[in-house]
Amino acid sequence: MGSDSEAERTPHKDEKKKIVSLAPIAKPLAGKKLSKRTLKLVRRAAEHKCLKRGVKEVVKSIRRGHKGLCVIAGNISPIDVITHVPILCEESDIPYIYVASKEDLANAGATKRPTCCVLVLTKPTKGELGQEEQDKLKADYTLVVEDVKELASSLF
Repeated sequence: MGSDSEAERTPHKDEKKKIVSLAPIAKPLAGKKLSKRTLKLVRRAAEHKCLKRGVKEVVKSIRRGHKGLCVIAGNISPIDVITHVPILCEESDIPYIYVASKEDLANAGATKRPTCCVLVLTKPTKGELGQEEQDKLKADYTLVVEDVKELASSLF
């Protein structure tokens, strides 16, 4: 019986830890609904090879002029690792959003290692997508980007 109560408490502690460990610059932070939709978009982009993972790849892609949606984890420590990414995104007119957990972002991006940030591209870097998959990805992308822009405009 004692082990059951411990098992019940564990998710609550984990949930509180996610909230407490958010970086102070994590704005605009996605709510539950937008976060779920964003991670679903990241998952679909990973399936179609339309995703850049990690700070190095994301920065390289932004500097090369690729457009997309930048999703940044809000619980990165030390924060200095990603502080330059939102500035690069704003200079390149790329929408960006923070999600609560780097672990959730990694799971959606089909990697086992926690990921600081990902860039969702509208087209795959190599090869071509079928028209139906391209339309579905584009529709999800535009929905999320509209919500992100709306959230960002309400903050700033």
